[in-house]
Amino acid sequence: MSQPLRVFVNGKGYDAPAGGTALDAVALHASGDADSVRAGTLLVTDSRGLPVPVNTPLVAGAVFRLVPNRERDSGDPATQFDG
Repeated sequence: MSQPLRVFVNGKGYDAPAGGTALDAVALHASGDADSVRAGTLLVTDSRGLPVPVNTPLVAGAVFRLVPNRERDSGDPATQFDG
C-alpha cells in the first residue's frame, strides 16, 4: 500500500491517498466544496492562482486554492477577445 501524500487546500494540510486527484483533495477539505467544483461554481487553482484541471494527479506538497467561478462583466473591454 502506498503512503498518503500531504497536500494543501486553502492553506490546510490533508493526507490524501496516492493516485488521487485535485478533486479528491478538495473532497477531503469539504465535500460541499467538491460539489461546487463539480457544479462549476468554484474553480481549483494552484498556488499561483492558475486554474488546475480537477483530474490533475496529486503530488506530495501540492497546493490548491478554491476560488469562485465568476462570469465576466459584459462591460469589460477584454470581452472583445472572448471566443
